[in-house]
Amino acid sequence: MEPQVAELKQKIEDTLCPFGFEVYPFQVAWYNALLPPAFHLPLPGPTLAFLVLSTPAMFDRALKPFLQSCHLQPLTDPVDQCVAYHLGRVRESLPEMQVEIIADYEVHPNRRPKILAQTAAHVAGAAYYYQRQDVESDPWGTQHISGVCIHPRFGGWFAIRGVVLLRGIEVPDLPPTKPLDCVPARADRITLLERFNFHWRDWTYRDAVPPQERYSEEQKAYFSTPPAQRLALLGLAQTSEEPSSTSQELHFTTFIPRKPQNPSRGWLSPRVSPPASSGP
Repeated sequence: MEPQVAELKQKIEDTLCPFGFEVYPFQVAWYNALLPPAFHLPLPGPTLAFLVLSTPAMFDRALKPFLQSCHLQPLTDPVDQCVAYHLGRVRESLPEMQVEIIADYEVHPNRRPKILAQTAAHVAGAAYYYQRQDVESDPWGTQHISGVCIHPRFGGWFAIRGVVLLRGIEVPDLPPTKPLDCVPARADRITLLERFNFHWRDWTYRDAVPPQERYSEEQKAYFSTPPAQRLALLGLAQTSEEPSSTSQELHFTTFIPRKPQNPSRGWLSPRVSPPASSGP
């Protein structure tokens, strides 16, 4: 890895990794090469970018402390606000850089996603994006089958949170990193895609590979609970009191809440992903 990339990666990791995130560098050109022009990132190809994903540890290290310190603010989507807060700290850690952050759920006014998260994860080498095209002589006929990313250490027990773009930082010699093909067998790929498309609520697709860590039972319960009841589940309660100073800062973030996503939706283009990450 180039010294400049390694240094910047370390700065971002120092900001995010203690809170349960992982960071992977990639070139904008690698991402754009797999997508139709309408989905391209409008930056020079060698521009340096970083894919950010959350691991199971994020729930305890980032989300719960965030809720405990900011729960007086009415939170429309606590996870998105928590992630926005931590991605905002990346910008603060690189004051001399032109940092652009795109969260996985952000869309243009015409509702086109600003980033195709699973494609970005694949080109960054973070997680392999399994799609119907990866199954030889697939058995699904005319059914629509969406793809899903699998992490080599966490299986499906993770979420893609966004990308950090560093305008003006070009790294033409950055070597690409291929994602690990951790579900190589045809039968296992069929099982994975069927579980994701038809049985995603039972969590089983996430165990496509033996994970080093899964979501805790508390975390699973949190994401399975209707949003209005989630704070009560953790022993917190929203009030109408004036938000704290930290909450006031968060009120002005530019991120928009994630809309509910149907896991069976996506685009039928090579390595093109659905508009949001594969799960909470």
